[in-house]
Amino acid sequence: MSEPAGSGRPNVLMVMTDNQGAWTLGCYGNEEIRTPHIDRLSAGGMRFSNAYCVNSVCSPSRATWMTGLIPSQHGVHCYLGGEKPDAQMGADAYCTIEEFETLPAALHRKGYACGLSGKWHLGDSLNSQLGFDYWFTKPRGHTSEFYDSEMIWEGDVYTESSYVTDAITSHAVDFLENHRSDPFFLLVAYNGPYGLGQSMTELHVNRHTDFYADRALTCFPREEVHPWLYKNRQIINNETSIRGYAAAVSGVDDGVGTVLDTLDKLGLADDTLVIFTSDQGLCGGHHGMWGMGDHSRPLHTFEEAIHIPLLFRYPGAIPEGSVFDGRTCNYDFLASVNDYLGLDLELRKSPGRSYAEGLMGRESTWDGTIFHEFENTRMIRTPRWKYTRRHPEGPDELYDMKRDPQERENRVEVEAGEIEGLRSRMDAFFDRYADPEYDLWQGGRSKAGRLT
Repeated sequence: MSEPAGSGRPNVLMVMTDNQGAWTLGCYGNEEIRTPHIDRLSAGGMRFSNAYCVNSVCSPSRATWMTGLIPSQHGVHCYLGGEKPDAQMGADAYCTIEEFETLPAALHRKGYACGLSGKWHLGDSLNSQLGFDYWFTKPRGHTSEFYDSEMIWEGDVYTESSYVTDAITSHAVDFLENHRSDPFFLLVAYNGPYGLGQSMTELHVNRHTDFYADRALTCFPREEVHPWLYKNRQIINNETSIRGYAAAVSGVDDGVGTVLDTLDKLGLADDTLVIFTSDQGLCGGHHGMWGMGDHSRPLHTFEEAIHIPLLFRYPGAIPEGSVFDGRTCNYDFLASVNDYLGLDLELRKSPGRSYAEGLMGRESTWDGTIFHEFENTRMIRTPRWKYTRRHPEGPDELYDMKRDPQERENRVEVEAGEIEGLRSRMDAFFDRYADPEYDLWQGGRSKAGRLT
């Protein structure tokens, strides 16, 4: 089996979707939503069965994907909005992760042509960042519509009349066609399936609309609305919303298929490491919730909002049809790609562990414990237990994920011994890695507005 490190410079194509849980994909067991192209990608490489995000909203998670740092290190604790502060566009705009080592900047230094097509949501969207040469993006992070959307191209904001998922795909294809002779890093950051906002109460129009028009879609649980649900109450159990989200998932899958076909047509597939993932998941009725952690008060950590898809394909190097069952978090990603591609980055501050050995088809030691943080809420997830602590006064939760994978029975009042050990491990992790400047639990500040 060939190995990329030291054997040339493979291209890197990373596809990141917006608000898409692993549960939405056929390769993760969904039999109702059509995702044949993403499933084909999975069959040709390695599927991570237990991949998680460190934070369940866009900006913090994306910052972690690019830096390998957790929110209490990079300082982005919540999504960036125009009013708190203006970190997207305008005189006060700035790139929130510019002071850190990042994947695109590192690859740019290595001579890679770097392109972004799609959502950025990490600040100063009007200007290309971190070594990106090609810059097609959105002015803001949220999605209000999929047609007549504002986009940025060549430094100007304009209105894109076509289906924005297709526009992102078209720019990805344009980049590939114009950089077929260069080593490249292309980030295709779809703003779909998204699944939030007023547009979800309207008919989602793409080529899959009619297919889902009369589908029951039982993969979206119809449950009583959770009392903590703060937003999206007009969406949960709404058949228009459910079918629209499914259509948006399949629309993204179409784009992935076009990008993969372009690699084949240009003769680039065998020389390209393809990665597919999402910034965070989404509850689609699960637990009586719709959305991510920020859509409930208190902020929630239910599995569907933090369990994300993660696929790697590199023909001839990553075993086809393989599965990595170790529980990973997206702060592990940069350390792993660093090792796998031999980038020689110094990541001494990152809590990330490298799963590069697993990508090479070798046995790797993995303890299956990950950590999650969202402002006043922190979580530790072990193979058996999931403990969520809310600073300073709770409410806290403890679930036995072996006996209760649906997270129905909160055992926080009856498992004092387990909680003591889990709390000790959680405190040790954040004491080691959190930067005092951005440690909210110790009075630190945030680069983003606060929800709690």
